[in-house]
Amino acid sequence: MASAFPPAVQAEQYVILSGISWKTYDCLLADMADGHVAYVTYDQGMLEIRVPSFVHEQLNRLFHDLFTAIAVAMQIEFLHAGSTTFKREDVQRGFEPDTCFYVQHVEHVWGKTQLDLAVDSPPDVVIEIDITHASLNKLPIYAAVGVPEVWRYTGQALTILTLAGETYHAQAASSALPGVERHVLEQWLEAGQTTKRTEWLRRVQTWALTRCESS
Repeated sequence: MASAFPPAVQAEQYVILSGISWKTYDCLLADMADGHVAYVTYDQGMLEIRVPSFVHEQLNRLFHDLFTAIAVAMQIEFLHAGSTTFKREDVQRGFEPDTCFYVQHVEHVWGKTQLDLAVDSPPDVVIEIDITHASLNKLPIYAAVGVPEVWRYTGQALTILTLAGETYHAQAASSALPGVERHVLEQWLEAGQTTKRTEWLRRVQTWALTRCESS
């Protein structure tokens, strides 16, 4: 699948530091509070701070709109948790996804104002847009906290990964959106990069409704 965005435009700014304590990571999050625009990831002493590009955020919003349109058409209840900070000190991991959703566990977190992975479920779907190809590998972090499904998009291809034990395995379709196949999502992502958003959303919703009626 070809990206509508040239590689030169896709560049993001990021820095990875090693030897960072959990206390330093926690203090950094507290200092930045809810006003920060960077994504902060922590993995057992490794700290990544990433500032998303305009292209990254365009793709991020595209994923949000695609997932939402399909879920609504399929009458699947969900909660969009955005780039909420998730962290667990006992496994020394923390992350802020590009975007994420609760689906299977939506009732467990509905109405809450704060989430604590020590007692709350992790998001059911994490969407990771990695167009730099050099950032910190986040799959071990997601596995450590038990994220069941990860969508990874490189700007060229989408991979759907599901957790089995401590390892992620590529799948042809999503579990959160039953029967929705990876290659179809890729096609909608490609169309969404070249089609005006309102028209694209209408097409996605029509497709999803037709699919539901025929199933």
